[in-house]
Amino acid sequence: MGNDHYFSASPASAENLRRVRVTLAGRDLELTTAGGVFSPDHVDSGTQVLLSNTPPPPPGGDLLDLGCGWGPIALTLALESPHATVWAVDVNERALDLVRRNAEALGLDNVNAALPDDVPADVVFRTIRSNPPIRVGKHELHGLLEQWIPRLDERSDAWLVVQRNLGSDSLQRWLAATFAQGFSVHRAATGRGFRVLRVRRHGSPPSEPILLPEL
Repeated sequence: MGNDHYFSASPASAENLRRVRVTLAGRDLELTTAGGVFSPDHVDSGTQVLLSNTPPPPPGGDLLDLGCGWGPIALTLALESPHATVWAVDVNERALDLVRRNAEALGLDNVNAALPDDVPADVVFRTIRSNPPIRVGKHELHGLLEQWIPRLDERSDAWLVVQRNLGSDSLQRWLAATFAQGFSVHRAATGRGFRVLRVRRHGSPPSEPILLPEL
């Protein structure tokens, strides 16, 4: 990708559209990806851990995939909750175009692929699912989470997957300190070197973490 990053707004690298076979929501699918987006050749390990260790999404309301890439999380939410509205949010215009292509190919009309500023300010989310862009840097990542986590509806959860050696434990501590009022934060699962962090707004006490074997 040269100097491109998957969080570039408009990647300068060649689009290089490609077809990939993936399994989402228990369905074997063939979807479109491209260069200049995160993990264009497969569903990355972190996203797989997240999808394997989160409950079924709410059946209705507004659901958010923050940092959607080409769309594996957003498409899973849309397939599992066809009556919900799924917001696939990213700064990468190419990624958003891929989400739209893939949603159309799957006949999903409940996916809104949008830039952050294009999500109406009054929308609150029944769940947030995210493999956040850790490599943007701590300051930018914290700002991103401070912007979106407060938009959780009451008694709703954000689920974040973070690689252990990229600071998942320090991020958990920061989340607990930053969202100390009205939220609970805990590690919900571990696996393949990743942590799944659950941030619940006005939630019940955390349950014990699920320990998965390391690969």
